[in-house]
Amino acid sequence: MAPKLPPHHSLQHSSTTAAAGGQVHDDHDHHPQPRGIMRWLLTTNHKEIGSLYLIFSLIMFFIGGIFALVVRAELFQPGLNLVNPEFFNQMTTMHGLIMVFAAVMPAFTGLANWMIPLQIGAPDMALPRLNNFSFWLLPVAFILLLSTLLMPGGGPNFGWTFYAPLSTTYAPPSTTFFILSLHIAGVSSILGAINIVATILNMRAPGMRMMDMPLFVWTWLITAFLLIAVMPVLAGVITMMLMDINFGTSFFDAAGGGDPVLFQHLFWFFGHPEVYIMILPAFGIVSAIIPCFARKRLFGYASMVYATASIAVLSFLVWAHHMFVVGLPLAAELFFMYTTMLIAVPTGVKVFNWITTLFRGSITFEVPMLFALAFVVLFTIGGFSGLMLAIAPADFQYHDTYFVVAHFHYVLVPGAVFSIMAAVYFWLPKWTGHYPSEILGKWHFWLSVIGVNLTFFPMHFSGLAGMPRRIPDYALQFADFNLVSSLGAFLFGFSQLIFVWVIIKCVRGGVKAPAKAWDGAEDLEWTVPSPAPLHTFETPPDFKPVQH
Repeated sequence: MAPKLPPHHSLQHSSTTAAAGGQVHDDHDHHPQPRGIMRWLLTTNHKEIGSLYLIFSLIMFFIGGIFALVVRAELFQPGLNLVNPEFFNQMTTMHGLIMVFAAVMPAFTGLANWMIPLQIGAPDMALPRLNNFSFWLLPVAFILLLSTLLMPGGGPNFGWTFYAPLSTTYAPPSTTFFILSLHIAGVSSILGAINIVATILNMRAPGMRMMDMPLFVWTWLITAFLLIAVMPVLAGVITMMLMDINFGTSFFDAAGGGDPVLFQHLFWFFGHPEVYIMILPAFGIVSAIIPCFARKRLFGYASMVYATASIAVLSFLVWAHHMFVVGLPLAAELFFMYTTMLIAVPTGVKVFNWITTLFRGSITFEVPMLFALAFVVLFTIGGFSGLMLAIAPADFQYHDTYFVVAHFHYVLVPGAVFSIMAAVYFWLPKWTGHYPSEILGKWHFWLSVIGVNLTFFPMHFSGLAGMPRRIPDYALQFADFNLVSSLGAFLFGFSQLIFVWVIIKCVRGGVKAPAKAWDGAEDLEWTVPSPAPLHTFETPPDFKPVQH
């Protein structure tokens, strides 16, 4: 029989003890556990840290959403109505930065913290103290970022892509604090990714091979390697910005021998893999939910793993499709056009596998399944518009219009955000021991779907008609499209209050959930009682491989 592991173990400690064949002495029993706020500040438990990430990301989701509603309120009708153009630019910039770095990424990291140890039969993450540290860096980073709005000259106003020289020569003084904030958030991401890789590679239950892991674990393993590869590139480019602003260098200043296009190459070498960092874990979530509610095994498990790895590799070969209009050589434009089209192939494999999993399944439409199905349909729309943007001569027409805004919001809202909501509804019974309200959940789902499509679908047409993005005013012919988009944005934004109420109700009580909360659920987390106790798998579980 395997030795019993202590609740807060280190990987090294547990493995050496196991090798020695001795019993583990749990020193923690002799120390009083901290209570109140200190319990959360000092916790090393993966479930509590996962909850902290999820709560933080929900708060930042609402803050980023408020910034978006300021933008949509200004665009409700033509003319400069509510805010001045400078503040409008700060709102568009902060909305993008908060949603990408403070809402979507921490939400996926919270889900990883909660679920990866449960899905692989590990007692905790490999590096629990590092886990605590990497979370607490995030509030520091984003309080610093939000505080720039109160500084002289205001906050970042140059778009979430912070292109130089706009972000160096012409930026407000608070840009230096923005750079520091991104450095801190980047350190958090790298440490979290290292922890996830160490956990998955070293702490799987005995008998669990790599190709036995749930798809969510696979997608996060690949995402973690992407994070480790690209976050240093972001750190490099913002350090060069820092030098240009404060130390008289001219990396991105043509007058001093630098090149503004160099900034774009460096940024997008980070930025395009970053897009996949925000969507690969979503693929893992949907690959767990669709088989569960179709009551069928996932079709093509191995091809899903290889497709995810292919997307990760190809994501390093497509960055300049964001730069077709900067004057690239024709050979480079052709190369990036074809590699961008190529990356649609493994993504298409995933969509066909999900559809084939649904085919002739015994499907039921609980709230997690509704969000997962909406993900498949609406994310695919975003994929098709991405293929349109991949065609270099056509991109000359679409570039910097609202068509681009429509494209990436279809990928990131019904893509990343819907998948996170699907995951919350799916795993809430495991986290709280209660089922979320089905009626409220369906209200939340339908209002969100209607709101998202009202907001972003008209943007395809306003973009194709030539409306530029990031402007506070526009020509009269775009008025109707913008009216619909703004109404949809407010509907989507306020419907998220239902989501918060569902979570609060679920935490406080409701229909009790058994260990296996959903009929078709098969992964290891559904063998643990609901709610999951603070310490699980202190004795490694018996793992029986599922035939894929």
